[in-house]
Amino acid sequence: MILVGRVSGLFGVRGWVKLHSDTGPRENILSYSPLYLERKDENGKHWQAFKLVEGKKQGKSIIALLADCPDRNAAERLVGARVAIKPEQLAETEEGEYYWRDLLGLKVSTLDKIELGVITQIMETGANDVIVVRAEEDGQERLLPFIQGDVIREIDIEQGRMSVDWDPDF
Repeated sequence: MILVGRVSGLFGVRGWVKLHSDTGPRENILSYSPLYLERKDENGKHWQAFKLVEGKKQGKSIIALLADCPDRNAAERLVGARVAIKPEQLAETEEGEYYWRDLLGLKVSTLDKIELGVITQIMETGANDVIVVRAEEDGQERLLPFIQGDVIREIDIEQGRMSVDWDPDF
């Protein structure tokens, strides 16, 4: 499952919920149906599918009406649930485009074949995204700007590798 947000609150009395979206732009969470909510019961945690009946931006919030959620009481039981989708629900990427989840775990090396480590995290910083590369031998972390063509020279998802133009001493 791919986490895309969480149910952050209630909206009104007719079963609408507020969604905190981790998608970009945030209203993209409304383009997926069903949404899978993590539920807890006597058997532990499991994912339950909820068809998206309707959704929209409401001020700074994203609100949604989910099937099988007819009123505020039903919606209240969903607050705090993590929201996910299945990988096959993602749109195909164009050449040179990547989902962050596809980059995590790639081995990163310089143009001179010096191993820098593995991508452990990606951060959105405003000007450009930043990849966090952790060295496997000593745990040193490097922050590299995700600028394709300049810093990021080659990405090979199938081989699990990324080549960068970066000074290994920096």
